[in-house]
Amino acid sequence: MKIDKDTCTGCGNCLPFCTVGAISLVDWEGTERGDVYQDLCVECGVCLRAEICPMDAIYRPDLGWPRLLREHFSNPTTQHPVTAIGGRGTEEIKTNDVTDRLKPGYAGVAVEMGRPGVGSTLRDLEKVSMALAKLGVGFEPENPVLALMVDQKTGKLKDEVLDERVLSAIIEFSVEMDRLKDVLLVLKEVSTRIDTVFSLDLASRVGEDGSIPTVRVAEECGFTPRPNTKTNVGLGRR
Repeated sequence: MKIDKDTCTGCGNCLPFCTVGAISLVDWEGTERGDVYQDLCVECGVCLRAEICPMDAIYRPDLGWPRLLREHFSNPTTQHPVTAIGGRGTEEIKTNDVTDRLKPGYAGVAVEMGRPGVGSTLRDLEKVSMALAKLGVGFEPENPVLALMVDQKTGKLKDEVLDERVLSAIIEFSVEMDRLKDVLLVLKEVSTRIDTVFSLDLASRVGEDGSIPTVRVAEECGFTPRPNTKTNVGLGRR
């Protein structure tokens, strides 16, 4: 996103609408004008869609590759070219009762890199994907992150995308339940080497006794899980 400084009056209305704090007031020929720090901007488009600028000074320039990735992962109103749906993700493990991706004895894992106010570089995402790839996890083929990988066996991303910043991106995969502990310990270690935050989502089929097997494993690894459930009424069931 950019701001036309010749049109901007420096009112500052747009500042609190930026999801990553990329907008600031700068000196422009002796007066304050809004400016978008391009390295930090994730092209989410919130400042433009909010229609908060009284002068319509905010605009979206043509985005080329690889900067276009920022919009693909950060703007839920645009269609992602890989998934053909809006935003960063897929149907994901949370709709497993419809998609039937997650088999008995497996855990579904989603590592949601970045968050509003923080964001994430794809370089940090690569650190996590490469650490996980060493365990031989099966990355979700429909997740848009996979299209950026040079090699799924190593988790390496294309060099030209590493410095792109996104609001959030998801690394999604499944793993045998008896290997989940190894995954969680690797995630705990790699979390010390990245300059962002991530949310860790764990999914599994509920045991016949009502227990959730991923909760026990997470607790053993020193995590404090917050169990949640999603109930589908079955209208989309296969």
